[in-house]
Amino acid sequence: MATSKELRIENLRTLIKEFKTADAVAQLAATAPMYLSQILNGVASSAGKPRGVGDALARKLEAGCSKPVGWMDQPHTEQLASKDEQRAQQSNVEKNKSEVIEIPQYTDIGGGMGGGVTLRDQPGAIQGWHVTPEWVSKNIKSHSGAGNLCIVTGFGNSMQPLYNPGDPLIIDRGIKSVEADATYFFRVGEEGFIKILQRIPGEGIRVISKNKDYETWTIKPGMDFEVFGQVLKAWCGTDV
Repeated sequence: MATSKELRIENLRTLIKEFKTADAVAQLAATAPMYLSQILNGVASSAGKPRGVGDALARKLEAGCSKPVGWMDQPHTEQLASKDEQRAQQSNVEKNKSEVIEIPQYTDIGGGMGGGVTLRDQPGAIQGWHVTPEWVSKNIKSHSGAGNLCIVTGFGNSMQPLYNPGDPLIIDRGIKSVEADATYFFRVGEEGFIKILQRIPGEGIRVISKNKDYETWTIKPGMDFEVFGQVLKAWCGTDV
């Protein structure tokens, strides 16, 4: 008989089968896909024990996937699909492969990145991409939702060699605050920036460039500061 921990992991696998992907389940439960992957793969926590589905996560999975409270703690016998059901499932898989996801240009601060925010040395703009769900799942490993992905065209040379001016960057506009050290798209006053942001307790947020020719500086409390999103993916183009 499966233990409570094993049962919850097996039920997590059942949810993933029902909703097709771990990313879909993670999005419904408002948790990170990487964390679900670690549970399924038996990755150890900092305490050295394999990660499991705790009570808080179990309840989030039940609520997000429209299951009754306690569903994660009960065995669920998987019914064999009929041949017709199997064909229907295969048809849905093929349909999903053919669907197209639009990753639009970031326009929340005005069309074409206008609206009073200055992006220095931006050589034109990429107006959007159309990609398949498979491309998103294989290239954007963790995000707050495909609908929150957008493109910003790289500007300036302060982040070289991460990207060059004119290169595409994928932004998650569902992330509006600095919760972890990472690269963000943000503004201070009327000027836009793409930089690494690092929280310094008691001081503020340190702004770091990849290009060592640029000095670090600090966003102090009270400054006119706004996060537009976190940079998830960047390309560095070269002429050949």
